[in-house]
Formats: sequence, C-alpha cells, structure tokens
Amino acid sequence: MHTCLIDSGPLIALFSPDDRHHARFDALVSELSANVLRLITTWPCIVEASYLLELSRRFELLKWIHLGGAVVYPFETYDLAQILSWMRRYSERGKREMDLADASLCWLAVESGVTQIMTVDVTDFTRYCLPRNKAFVIL
Repeated sequence: MHTCLIDSGPLIALFSPDDRHHARFDALVSELSANVLRLITTWPCIVEASYLLELSRRFELLKWIHLGGAVVYPFETYDLAQILSWMRRYSERGKREMDLADASLCWLAVESGVTQIMTVDVTDFTRYCLPRNKAFVIL
C-alpha cells in the first residue's frame, strides 16, 4: 500500500479537467493506485478545495471523499496548539504566511509519519521542516 498526503491544489486539479495540473495528478493517482493508493488529508484542505471548485465539481469532490477517495483525518481542539505553532513559526519567518490547510498537513505528517505529499505548493512544502530535520517528499 502506498500512502501519501494530498493538499487542496491537487484535489482541485483532480476535479477540474481544465486545471493546468489536472493531467499530472490524474496520471499520478492512476499510477500509484496500481499498488493500492491511500490518500490522506485534513478538513481544512477539503474546505479550501471545495470553496475554490465550481458547484458541480464541489459535489463530485465531496462524493469522492464520501466513497473513500481520501481519508480525512480530523484534529481535536487540543491539536490546535501544535497547528498554531506551525503557523506562527513559518509566518514569523517573513516571506509567506502558512495557512491553516498547510499547517494541518504538517500536523498530519507528524501524527501519521507520512511525508510524501501531492501538492502544487512546492515552494512552501520545500521550506517546511519536519521534526528530526525530515523533509516532505513532493510527488
């Protein structure tokens, strides 16, 4: 089984055939699915993707999630301390603020041990440093 994180950008691309990243992520998901692919994400990523998708595509995304297309990991209110810590750390370093969706994926990487990620935010996920100097492996 191949497990990887999925950010909102690839979720949008998968459900938008006219998105410039659609072909890339569609092919990647098909390729990885040959060995049983397990995509994991968080609710902030689902909310961000559904907000940015047009209505009919939004329904397709949510139905896909409902049918098990990706596992959505919830976090508890006490997990917000760690998530806020990620957001503060990278927002105080200057260049770009870290949003809740990115911070939730950093939290999920730590919780799950999964560091492979599908994202279009290569610049951001390249600069995020996980504990023990681990880095995300961007697919």
